[in-house]
Amino acid sequence: MKAIILAAGKGERLRGIVDDVPKPMIRYQGKPILQHNIELCKKYGISDIFINTHHLPEVIRSYFGDGSGFGVRIRYSYEEEMLGTAGAINNFRDHLAGEAFFVIYGDNFSQFNLSSLVTEFRMHDCIGVIAFHHREDVSQSGVGEFAEDGRLLRFVEKPEPDTTSSHWVNAGIYYFNPVILRHIPPGYSDFAKDIIPDLLKKNISLYSVHSDVELKAFDTPEMFRRSLGGKIDSEG
Repeated sequence: MKAIILAAGKGERLRGIVDDVPKPMIRYQGKPILQHNIELCKKYGISDIFINTHHLPEVIRSYFGDGSGFGVRIRYSYEEEMLGTAGAINNFRDHLAGEAFFVIYGDNFSQFNLSSLVTEFRMHDCIGVIAFHHREDVSQSGVGEFAEDGRLLRFVEKPEPDTTSSHWVNAGIYYFNPVILRHIPPGYSDFAKDIIPDLLKKNISLYSVHSDVELKAFDTPEMFRRSLGGKIDSEG
């Protein structure tokens, strides 16, 4: 199986807290978050990994190399200008034809059951499956609303207060049919802001899995400190 782990983030909102490493290289439990995601992939039989880079790419490349030291094979792309969570996929198009693949946000930490996305995908005629986790404060997240069978009906990025009753938010883990590549245009695009809303508008089926597994995000100084329990460890 294959996975793209998105690792181009600079962490602009963390400026002054973490400046010397790319955001996915922030350490949590003694390891870069990106390493946790690579190990999660390996745990579920994903050995072919693609990583996009932008900010301080040499830090990521020198740490992981070709992936052999972590039991996987890693190939990289470099984005001179960031291409977004969806646009980044275009640099790996030649490697993605013919089988479904994962997309994982490399700056989040979770122990999500990746097999659950594959199982859900095989149960439905759909273009992909999105993982969701429960969060009380949804104001900084992409929120999903669903049919009884798990089909995604509505997706709202950073909703205004009282515009949704859902507390299921995007976990940044997707499993896609390679047909998704037809819906990703050249240049910059974002799954949450562009691709997912467009697919729903076209009535193209997306399904979901839900889990109470804890997900730690490091997007803002507040979330960063909460995820690390107040301890800053950015050493690469």
